[in-house]
Amino acid sequence: MAGISDETLGALAAKAGLLATWQHADGSMHHVTPETLRAALCTLRLPCETEQDSRESQNRLNAHQQRSFLTLDVGDRLPAAGRLVLESGEAHDVVPGTAIDAPGYHRLETANGVVRLAVAPAAAPNVHALTGCAKAWGPAVQIYSLRGAREAAFGDVAALTRFAKSAARTGAHLVAINPVHALFVADPSRCSPYAPSTRETLNPLYASSDRDGEADSGDLIDWPSAAAARIDALQADYRAFSGDPDFDRFAQDAVVADHALFDALSMHFTRRGLTADWSGWPAAFQQSGTDDVRRFAEEHRDAVRFQAYLQWRASEGLRGAQAAAEAAGMAIGLVADLAVGLHPYGSHSWSRRAELLDGLTLGAPPDIFQADGQGWGITGFSPTALAETGFEPFLRTVRKALGFAGGVRVDHALGLERLWLIPQGAEPRDGVYLKQPFDDLVRLLVLEAHRHRALVIAEDLGTVPDGFRDKMQARHLLGMRLTTFERDAEGNFVDPAEWTPAAVAMTSTHDLIPIAGWWAGTDIGWRQRLGRTGESEADRSADRACFWPEPDRPAPDEPAPVVDKAIAQVARAACELAIVPVEDLIGQTEAPNMPGTIDEHPNWRRRLPQADIFSGAAAARRADLLSKERHR
Repeated sequence: MAGISDETLGALAAKAGLLATWQHADGSMHHVTPETLRAALCTLRLPCETEQDSRESQNRLNAHQQRSFLTLDVGDRLPAAGRLVLESGEAHDVVPGTAIDAPGYHRLETANGVVRLAVAPAAAPNVHALTGCAKAWGPAVQIYSLRGAREAAFGDVAALTRFAKSAARTGAHLVAINPVHALFVADPSRCSPYAPSTRETLNPLYASSDRDGEADSGDLIDWPSAAAARIDALQADYRAFSGDPDFDRFAQDAVVADHALFDALSMHFTRRGLTADWSGWPAAFQQSGTDDVRRFAEEHRDAVRFQAYLQWRASEGLRGAQAAAEAAGMAIGLVADLAVGLHPYGSHSWSRRAELLDGLTLGAPPDIFQADGQGWGITGFSPTALAETGFEPFLRTVRKALGFAGGVRVDHALGLERLWLIPQGAEPRDGVYLKQPFDDLVRLLVLEAHRHRALVIAEDLGTVPDGFRDKMQARHLLGMRLTTFERDAEGNFVDPAEWTPAAVAMTSTHDLIPIAGWWAGTDIGWRQRLGRTGESEADRSADRACFWPEPDRPAPDEPAPVVDKAIAQVARAACELAIVPVEDLIGQTEAPNMPGTIDEHPNWRRRLPQADIFSGAAAARRADLLSKERHR
């Protein structure tokens, strides 16, 4: 049977949101091959081999346009006549074109059925509304890097609570933390917080226990041994646990129950030499709901309950950290980080695979920094599944974070508009952009921020689509402006006084070398050792001259004055919020993570040198400057 024409293929791809062309960072245009379009459509469950396939896929896409869930903005007009039932229970008879002015989740009962409505306010809360200050600041920290009041192999919620209280005393209104999504408790060597098993439950290793027997004060975390000791301590806590009604209610939640069962299975199979993710399990266990899975749940009920207990302890600990931050004077408190994607063979895909882009990995197209593009080995939500489920997977993810935090940072927020998808087995450069339901996702994000009185940071670094930042600023979703990134057309550093007010001023991030390391060329040294291309020493020398003109420029091995200058610039930036990583507050030269490496660099393993960061003279001085400049 003859296949469909390239014209029909292109029309179907466009209707599905696949972009047949894309623009390189150098301005050149590139065309996506028909083979890539076919592979992407197939994994989106939109067959396209025959004309009959094409018609059925077109019909499925048409059905999505007849939605029973609509997002609107306050002031938008209702699409049909009927009875409008507000979230409060108040009801009104309405005609087509009636404007709706109440934010919230409502329903419109029409002659053709019920349409659920999510009505968003104009914008998310700004810093002034949340803090009473025109500008505010806070540190960013990797929880595992913290040293607490007691010696342990890695930081936990107890150490985070202590750190938040200490930061509050300096005048900080928030603490931005790394993602705390569930990883693979059965394989702690998978320590990247940006490749979670699911984003709807937590990493139980952050739960603290007074029974910890660890006495490892090393600078690098040995995750397998450290995690085993933490789980042993929590297991002893569980054996002494006599029960709690709050725990019973928590454990009955469907998402918690599914994940607890997954982690119990994962522990079971890794003890037998199989993988922690479900890809290496026997076929009868590779998805939830099978007879074998149900039988396992019955026969290993206590093991499943223990995993739910771990989730409860982590959840209660993070809520406690947020409460302590607020009690210490922070108006925002914790800012949780939402990873852009999740592991393709983790808990979420095991229990709700249809919600995800099965067979596609997220990444980035080639650009001036990564000539071959990037494949991140993670997956994300399917836009068609989001439409079919009323965006429940997205809402569950956001609400999980805002259940314990006063704000969220949306990792790779560019993905709210489009995602670079790479078919299984293809090279990153052979991917394709898939448009996302941007207006829907942004409205829901703004609505949830409004309901929780929460801050939203939208990480907008990378190849930014035209108009993206303007649209995000209009919604008060804060972009990020970095000391070493903000340049004019000639490559000169832009005065922070000219940075965008509705944004976050930052010195660096977890993926970038700290300012001291940037000045010293630590990142260049790493790339040279690993045989990678990138900025040369000559390039960095030119940047140093641009950042600090002669005659009193510090030498590369004297970075402290440069760190002071960078932090002073961020403190005085026009941005309403400033966030400074702890690594810059104390003048470290090494980064928490080096993108594109796994074992070559000690990613997600570095520990901070002292327990009370702000007791150090340099950190205290820099925090004081930030507070004084921000609170003018």
